[in-house]
Amino acid sequence: MAMAAGLGLRGVRASGAAVSVAVRTRGDGLWSRLTTAPTVTRRFAAHFAFQPDPAPSAYGQTQKMNLFQSITSALDNALAKDPTAVIFGEDVAFGGVFRCTVGLRDKYGKDRVFNTPLCEQGIVGFGIGVAVAGSTAIAEIQFADYIFPAFDQIVNEAAKYRYRSGDLFNCGSLTIRAPWGCVGHGALYHSQSPEAFFAHCPGIKVVIPRSPLQAKGLLLSCIEDKNPCIFFEPKILYRAAVEQVPVEPYNIPLSQAEVLQTGSDVTLVAWGTQVHVIKEVAALAQEKLGVSCEVIDLRTILPWDTETVCKLVLMEFS
Repeated sequence: MAMAAGLGLRGVRASGAAVSVAVRTRGDGLWSRLTTAPTVTRRFAAHFAFQPDPAPSAYGQTQKMNLFQSITSALDNALAKDPTAVIFGEDVAFGGVFRCTVGLRDKYGKDRVFNTPLCEQGIVGFGIGVAVAGSTAIAEIQFADYIFPAFDQIVNEAAKYRYRSGDLFNCGSLTIRAPWGCVGHGALYHSQSPEAFFAHCPGIKVVIPRSPLQAKGLLLSCIEDKNPCIFFEPKILYRAAVEQVPVEPYNIPLSQAEVLQTGSDVTLVAWGTQVHVIKEVAALAQEKLGVSCEVIDLRTILPWDTETVCKLVLMEFS
């Protein structure tokens, strides 16, 4: 009779993201191999090699971009397509601290790309008003750590606006961007991964990409979605991740996980930076223990793709 065990692992500190693990055993000694493996010293800094995805052919011409450049490209596409779209936040007019909005004010004007006071609650509150008035609001929180002052606006206002008014009004055209996770020297106020706080709030969507190619397609989907979205950008990947990204706009569907590697023993589910860590873990498990790992990038944290994850886990339990 097959036995099943579930392991919950807290992600490596520097990556911030959590990893879920489901382990299947079929009487073949897998559990004993896992539990008797040599003790590994706990790491306190992430180390991984970014592996770019193959260049896509479905969206036309591609260009080598790192993650922050792919974000800029997505924002450029959004502003060009939608004349009501505006970008605002602290220091975005000159390009932002991570340069994600560089050149956009010069191209689209100070009325569409502009700075705000240092007040996260005000930034999101203003964004709700812009979206309710019928425009497309793209708000930047300079670091994900500082999204907490805006928690009330996001959870009690943006997420509930449609339902409170019986869908007479909504702020579905609101996207909140924020640099997320650790880079190794950010200390306590520039290293947090706060997605779990928002993962239990109906009415919003939460998305975290793993790469430049994913970031552009997912961000454009967030901007065009008719629900308020929070888009967290792994700051450690802003310059470390480089791959071929389409120049023209394209969309990657929200709430659809991606199976990056199939396996028969263990299912690893992660998002953002941690995807690259668990890909290396999967390779080590195969090499050192003979354990076959399935790797899934969740991509959308809320609402997450329960169908894909549960279907694959149940298939391999059987």
